[in-house]
Amino acid sequence: MHFQTFTQEYKESFQDYLTALVKDASQTDIEEAMRYSLEAGGKRLRPLILIALVKAFGKDVHQSYPAAAALEMIHTYSLIHDDLPAMDDDDLRRGKPTSHIKFSEATAILAGDALLTKAFEVMTDGETTDTVKLKLIRELAQASGHEGMVGGQQADMDGENNELSVEELASIHSRKTGRLIRFAFRAAGLLVEAEKETLADLDTIADKIGIAYQIRDDILDVSSTEEELGKRVGADAKHGKSTYPALLGLKRAEELFSEHLDEALALNDAVAKRSTYYDKELLASFIQSLRLNR
Repeated sequence: MHFQTFTQEYKESFQDYLTALVKDASQTDIEEAMRYSLEAGGKRLRPLILIALVKAFGKDVHQSYPAAAALEMIHTYSLIHDDLPAMDDDDLRRGKPTSHIKFSEATAILAGDALLTKAFEVMTDGETTDTVKLKLIRELAQASGHEGMVGGQQADMDGENNELSVEELASIHSRKTGRLIRFAFRAAGLLVEAEKETLADLDTIADKIGIAYQIRDDILDVSSTEEELGKRVGADAKHGKSTYPALLGLKRAEELFSEHLDEALALNDAVAKRSTYYDKELLASFIQSLRLNR
């Protein structure tokens, strides 16, 4: 099954499930702010990867919805906070006013906080065993906290106006961007009870895609337009951030990007050889979709 076909079949169903989780209960505007950012659009790549992998292993996709929703809530909260004046100070996200522009800075902070905490409530839903749920909750907490995404965000800010090495840049983005992507793969592996060797391969594939995704982001920030991206371009240079094109040059950054995708594809083939019923086309077609059209 092609990833694009899978997305057409499952994206709307997942989005309906996701937004229905935020019910009006506080007698304030907080739920409206939460839903505003959840409904802002986007490709939903992280949760759809998780759901697609569960399907690729021949399991019921609906058992993955709680973990996928929790992952998207964490990702959305991080974007709300990233856009705040104290961090990236962006006023556009996916072509729409950012949360603090639409509402207020205080409401944006609280909406992010609410999505963060809601994520862990959602993880307790579903028919998955309590043992697997506990593993998933721990994995998501580590991926999104100081050891993962939040630590990566701090390191990213600490690196502003400093010239970092490629290794230092990779370390930052393996946490800031990569850890939530790895959770998508890791969660799917836990839900389908994959063997250790397959879990290890899924981790490495996720790491390769995570770095590739950041390189792609860096390339587009210097070579795309605001209309194409739905947000301001040139933001990295504005904040004095080290990027792959700045450190390596655009040509070498594009080569490194392709190398990581090729390595991810090779590992996907290895998983398919080990797992009789694994549909490798789902992940392979997603990886290929990341390639830049030049």
